[in-house]
Parts: sequence; C-alpha cells; structure tokens
Amino acid sequence: MVHRMFFHYSELPLSLRTLFTSALIILGVGYLFAMVHVYNSHAGRDGEPGLTIQDLAIAYSGNKDATKLEAALFGPMSGMLPNDERNSVVRWVRGGADPKEYEDSVKTVLEKRCATCHNGSNPHITPLTDYKEVAGLAELDTGIDLFTLVRVSHIHMFGITFIFFVMGQIFSHAYVRPVWFKSVVIATPFVAILLDVGSWYLTKLNPSFAWVVLVGGGLMGMSFAFQWVVSMYQIWLYKYLPGERSREAALG
Repeated sequence: MVHRMFFHYSELPLSLRTLFTSALIILGVGYLFAMVHVYNSHAGRDGEPGLTIQDLAIAYSGNKDATKLEAALFGPMSGMLPNDERNSVVRWVRGGADPKEYEDSVKTVLEKRCATCHNGSNPHITPLTDYKEVAGLAELDTGIDLFTLVRVSHIHMFGITFIFFVMGQIFSHAYVRPVWFKSVVIATPFVAILLDVGSWYLTKLNPSFAWVVLVGGGLMGMSFAFQWVVSMYQIWLYKYLPGERSREAALG
C-alpha cells in the first residue's frame, strides 16, 4: 500500500522537480569527476596500466619493493613526468640517491615538473625543494600514513553521507516496488561508506583487504547510478497513474 506520506514526483510542483533535476545533474557530474580522481590517484602503482586490486593494496599498505618516491612517480604523479625523466629519477633513487647526481640532473627535473605544487606552500603536500626533502622519500614505501587516513576518513564520511542523504531524499519520491528493495537501495551506500573507509585501515595492516575497498566503492557507485537513473526517469517520463494510490489502498 502507498504510504499516506508518499508523494510521487508527478504530484510535486514543477519548481521542486526542477530543483531535484538540477541537483541530480550536478551530483552526477561531480561523481564522475570523483571516479576520475580515484582512478588517477591509484592506477599504475603496480607498474601495470589500469586500476587493479594490487594498486589499492599498495596505496594503503605500501610497496615493499619500492620507495615512496617511486610509488608516487608510478602512481598519482605518473602523468606529470615524461617516461625518460621519470626513469632517470627512479635510477637515481635505486642507485643510492647520490647528492652530486641530484644536483647534476635530478634537481632540474623536479624543479621543472614538480616545484609548482611541491614548493612547501601547502602543508598537506610534501615539499621537494632540496636534497634532504627528496632523499627522505627514498625510503621504503609504507603506504598512506595513519594521520592522513584519519584526516581523509572524516572528510569522506561527512561529505559522502551528505551526498547520499540528498540523493536518498530525492529517490524517496520514486515509485519502486517492493518497498523493502527501495529501502535497501537507500541504505546500501551508507553501509558501503563504513566498509570502504574501515577497509582502508584493514588494508594497511593486511593487503588482502583491498578487495573490501573495491567492494565498498562498487556498492556506492551502483547505488548512486540506480538512484540517479530511476529518479531522473520518473521525474520527467514515468506516468504515475492518479488511481495508483487508491488501487493499492484497496488491495491493502
């Protein structure tokens, strides 16, 4: 039976449907940008093209076969340097990070390609302005540090919760049956947030939990896509019959 508090999009004023549509468009574009950012941040960390489970494991637990600088150069910063310059920096690191070689060749590369962002002006971005700072990154890659995980966790949990609260509010006006399925779709991204963020810490302890990171992100993406498509379709194209409410009431 249709709940007495349920109002389909077609029963709402045009202004409210326009508001919902505008919000869905912006949220949809923003989610696409977020997916591109996630891909660009993690893809290629294992030296292979594309985003893999190994890339996620390396991002959170580190790479025991590479240094922090290598992890960045083959991961989120892979597109900032041409292959020849990146390979020269990696050879320098693996060759012992010699100070003289740094002054002769590596310093020039980093100043040209990295200094714009890594100049020390942003406390959240590692500076690369002198040999000591760069050599400090020639240490074993241990993944994202705990403080960064905590900082990113609260940002994600507040931000994503707000996004899916808005999405759920809009989707709640869609006519979807059975009602329990609709409720599961609304609740799924909130469970997925806990899975996703919680698995960051578990993956740092054990790389095998990288699968949970992928599952959590996948559930969020599928729920977002389903709510977005159904909402947009029903706002403008779905015909909610005037007698639907009374028929369900009679059947109930």
